[in-house]
Amino acid sequence: MQQPEATLAPGVTDVGGKPYMTDAKGNLVPLAMVKPMDKLADETVRKMMTFARELSEQIARFKGHCFDDVGSLQALIAQEYGATLGGPKGNVTLTSFDGTLKVTVQVADQIEFGPELQAAKRLVDACLGEWSEGSRDELRAIVTRAFNVDKEGQINRSELFMLLRVAIEDERWQAAMQAIRDSIRIIGSKTYIRFHERAGAEGGWRPITIDLAAA
Repeated sequence: MQQPEATLAPGVTDVGGKPYMTDAKGNLVPLAMVKPMDKLADETVRKMMTFARELSEQIARFKGHCFDDVGSLQALIAQEYGATLGGPKGNVTLTSFDGTLKVTVQVADQIEFGPELQAAKRLVDACLGEWSEGSRDELRAIVTRAFNVDKEGQINRSELFMLLRVAIEDERWQAAMQAIRDSIRIIGSKTYIRFHERAGAEGGWRPITIDLAAA
């Protein structure tokens, strides 16, 4: 009686009747030559990745259903009442009748900064260079943070927008702030959906976390 073929573990390949694993360089390594620790790590990673892919697919389907539900509600309200649900940019906040559940759809602009930002930096530096040492130390700190590029090569947008709120009458400062505004380019938008709940209508909102990084 023919013996059933042994089932190979994920990541193991049969070559000429012998089991091999492929290393990071694409080389076939005999299974017997792979360290037990490396086998265990490989098995663990593949197991977690299987669940991660399934969860990712579920979240994608869930997100799609949520946007469909919100869109259907908007269409129904427009048809029945001739009213628009949500803001002009597509932002929508929905709450349960008892005020304890909230769903928020938010459309955020994706921006980048053009070459005008470099002109703004030169004008700001000129202002700081002439102002007396020790004055406006807090402003100097904001400027340093605003124009400091982070590890991903991105400008600190929150600090940069904070500069725009600083009221200084110096003409060069005003020109610098205008240059910052002129440098802003809207290159697209991204839609987010967020969920919150609370114990009672007067309680504080608590987010329902779906993002693994924030859990």
